[in-house]
Amino acid sequence: MNAWAADIPTDVAASVPQARLVGSTRLKVWGFDIYDAQLWTAPGFQPARYADTALALELTYLRDFTRADIARRSLDEMRRSAPISDAQAKSWQQKLEAAFPDVQKNDRILGIYLPQTRTARFLTNGQPTGEVSDGDFARLFFGIWLSPQTSEPAMRRALLAGNP
Repeated sequence: MNAWAADIPTDVAASVPQARLVGSTRLKVWGFDIYDAQLWTAPGFQPARYADTALALELTYLRDFTRADIARRSLDEMRRSAPISDAQAKSWQQKLEAAFPDVQKNDRILGIYLPQTRTARFLTNGQPTGEVSDGDFARLFFGIWLSPQTSEPAMRRALLAGNP
């Protein structure tokens, strides 16, 4: 067993074999705390090829948001990395709203990316809330935090800080 296994959430350990915590950070916007983020990755993770390796990203919200707000903002951020057609955006907006509930302070959303099935799986406070089996969606969704085109480069650096 890995020395850090005791600190890994059960859902992460079950989905990302040999996961390790790579980094964590807090997102602040205009002085407001938005969420705390933690990134776990499987061995062999390379930031430039983040969509090639299993990973898990957990957000602990520090304020309340509606599912529609989370989905809309996620889609806006996904569009920073690649063009998304209006039809695709509408489909993904529906999938995001289905996967995410309204959140309140201290709610946790865990996103797990499984490259072998090209699936993004979501849990809220430990309960499964959705799954999207679409490699493009997963790559762009996790790219919100991990892509060089992120709107928050300092957050990306902090999440990747422990990567060898």
